[in-house]
Amino acid sequence: MALRTADQFIAGLRDGRRTYVAGERVADVTEHPALRIAAEHAANVYRLAAEPETRELFTCERDEERVSRYFEPIRSADAVHTRGRLIEEHTRRGRSTLNLTKAVGTDALNALTAVSAGVDRARGTDYSDRVGAYLYRCAREDRSVVLAQTDAKGDRRLRPNEQPDPDAYVRIVERRPDGIVVQGAKAHTTMAPLADEIIVIPTRAMGKGDADYAVSFSIPVDTEGLSLICGPLPDPSASSWEAPVSRRSVEIESLTVFERVFVPRERVFLAGEHEFAGALATTFATYHRFTAIAYKLPFAELLLGCAVMIAHANGTFGASHVREKIASLVHYRELLRACVDCAARHAIPADGGLVLPSPVYTNVGKYHFASRFHDMVRTVQDVAGGFTITAPGKADLDSEPTGHLIRKYLAGAAGVDPQLRLRLFHLIRDLTASEFGGYNQIVTLHGEGSLQAQVMQTLRDADLEPAVAAVADVLDEELRGPEPPRSELPLVRG
Repeated sequence: MALRTADQFIAGLRDGRRTYVAGERVADVTEHPALRIAAEHAANVYRLAAEPETRELFTCERDEERVSRYFEPIRSADAVHTRGRLIEEHTRRGRSTLNLTKAVGTDALNALTAVSAGVDRARGTDYSDRVGAYLYRCAREDRSVVLAQTDAKGDRRLRPNEQPDPDAYVRIVERRPDGIVVQGAKAHTTMAPLADEIIVIPTRAMGKGDADYAVSFSIPVDTEGLSLICGPLPDPSASSWEAPVSRRSVEIESLTVFERVFVPRERVFLAGEHEFAGALATTFATYHRFTAIAYKLPFAELLLGCAVMIAHANGTFGASHVREKIASLVHYRELLRACVDCAARHAIPADGGLVLPSPVYTNVGKYHFASRFHDMVRTVQDVAGGFTITAPGKADLDSEPTGHLIRKYLAGAAGVDPQLRLRLFHLIRDLTASEFGGYNQIVTLHGEGSLQAQVMQTLRDADLEPAVAAVADVLDEELRGPEPPRSELPLVRG
C-alpha cells in the first residue's frame, strides 16, 4: 500500500472503536460534528504527502516505494534537521496546530528503536526485531500512530506499586505464552480517537517492585477493552471567520482506559524490564521535545505577525513601547529557531544505529518557549487592545443596520480596511483568549513534560566539566602557579 489517501485514512476510522463524548458512545467518529473537525485535521498529513508542492518533504523512498517521511529512521544530524523542517512545515500548513498523528508515534518508535537494543543485550530479548517489524509495517500500511505515556498516577507521593488503586498506572495483570493482558489508564492521549494505532510507554523510571508497570506495547484503536473518553471538543457551529484556527485545525485529547486489554506478543516492546523504563521515558522525551520546539516555530511566527499587523491597523506601530514589545516577539522566535538548529547540528549517537537531537539544546528550547509563552501571549494582547474580546462578529458586519456602523467606528489607521482589523481581533482572540487559546496556554506549559522536567534534564545532560576546568585554570594561574594534572580537576557532570 505504502501511501494512503486522506479519504482512505478517514474511512479506516469507521471501525467501531469505543469512543465517548459527553458520556455517550459515538457510533462513527467521522460523522460526529465535533470529532469530524479533528478528523479532517488529522487527515492533512495524507493530503500533504500527495500534493506536488509538499510531497518531497513529506515522503521518502524505502524499498523502492514512497512512504511517509515520518517513518524515516533518524540516523544522522541531517535527518534530524529534515525532520525539524517536516514538523515545522506540517504545523504551518495546519494554521499553527501540528497534527500529532504520526509525529508523536514515530517519536516513540525512535525511542523504542534506541532503547530496545540495550534491553536485548542485557536481557536476551528480541524487542529490537519486534520494534523494527512494527515500524516497517506502519510505514508500509501508512498507519497513523499516536502515543499514550502519562498515567493517571493517583497519589503522586507514592510509587506505582504503592498506590491504593493498582490501576493508577498501566500494568501487566496477566502473562500468556502469546502475549500479555494490561489494565489501567493513560491521560492526555492526543488524537487517539482519530488514529489507527496507539503506542504505550512508561511515564517514569521504575524500581524492582514496579516491574509489572514497566510495560510498552502497541495496539489498534479498535482493540477490545480499550475505551477513549474525549475531553473538550471544538464547537462545530463556530464560524471559521471568527475562529479561523480552532474551527478547522484542532487536536483532541482523551482519557485512554485499558480494561483487561490483550496485547499479542509481537506487539510487546517491554514487559517487566524495569531498569529500562526510565531510559525509554527520557529518550522519548528528547525526541518529542525536539518535535515540540519545531512545531512551536509557526505559532511564534503567527503571534509575531498578529502583533505587527494589529499595530499597523491600530496606528501604533511607530510607538517606541509597541516596537519594544514586537522586538521581544522577534527574540522569542529567533532564539527558539536557534535551539532547533543547534539541536539538529549537535545530535549525538544513540543506540540502535540512530542519533538523538542534542538533549541540552532541545530542553533549553522547550524551556524557553514554554516558560515565556504566557508573556508572549500577554504582549500580543497588550498590543492589540480590548477589541480582542469585545469586537463584533461577522453577522454584525454583514447586517444592513449595523455593518456601516462597524466600518465607521472600527476604522483604525488611515488606509486600513476595517474588516481586516476586525478579522485580526478575532484571530488574536482565537489564539489567545478563547477556549482554544486557554488550551494553548496549558498545553504549552505541560505538554512534553513540565518546566521542572526540562530544567532537570538540561542539568542532567549538560557537560559542566569545561566550566569547572575554566575556573580551575584561572585560579591556578593567579593563585597556584603551574597547571595541575587534569586528573586532579573535579570532574563534574549534571
